[in-house]
Amino acid sequence: MVKKTISKLKKELDTIFSVFIRLREANEYGYCQCFTCGKVGHYKTGGMQNGHFQSRKHMTTRFDEENCQVQCIKCNIFDSGQQYLFSLRLDEKYGAGTSEELEYLARTIHKVSRVEYEEQISYYKKLVE
Repeated sequence: MVKKTISKLKKELDTIFSVFIRLREANEYGYCQCFTCGKVGHYKTGGMQNGHFQSRKHMTTRFDEENCQVQCIKCNIFDSGQQYLFSLRLDEKYGAGTSEELEYLARTIHKVSRVEYEEQISYYKKLVE
């Protein structure tokens, strides 16, 4: 059996984790609300995405459940994530200082191992099911 490359594992985890984040916030009909502007859309077809407070380039926070929230495509892509508003909402949702902690955490270095990717993929697949 050929092992998947690290980049393929990362992409697979990105996909399943994104579905998890959107489903986590969805109601019984599959609708969720943009974390920053309040727009409502279906988690699959409504232009909703997994928005990151700290950029995806920071591996320490890339798959952090607090760092990731549902965002509409406008806020996430065209408005560069609305980072200031995102930080305010994070502190409202999880408590004062959350956004500051995530900023600090994002600047720490963590190399994700093959085993970590495989475990996280398995974990989030089970949650999504």
